[in-house]
Amino acid sequence: MATVLIVDDSTAHLYSLSKLVEVNGHQVITAQSGQEGVDKALKNTPDVILMDIVMPGMSGFQATRALSKEQTTSNIPVIFVTTKNQETDKIWGMRQGATAYITKPVDEKALMGAINSAIAA
Repeated sequence: MATVLIVDDSTAHLYSLSKLVEVNGHQVITAQSGQEGVDKALKNTPDVILMDIVMPGMSGFQATRALSKEQTTSNIPVIFVTTKNQETDKIWGMRQGATAYITKPVDEKALMGAINSAIAA
């Protein structure tokens, strides 16, 4: 069982992603902003982070860059889970250090495959 931090400003998305991850045998921690996600990652050191991109204040891109600069969180795989579905968004997300890029609505098989690959790496 892995610990997965889910960062999303949408309560509905947090709930649905949490249930999906928990049903597949993992423990979930949630955060509703980029800054809260960074804080919880530093405190809890999750195995994987699912990160939304569009959030008020600190975006998912900014949060991912902040995590990559911290020694304790720089090796945690980040998977972007977002409505931003343009190829340029995906390229930019991967340049920020993401290990995968999943678009909403989330395909359970694709998401769990990305989580399992990140854990195994």
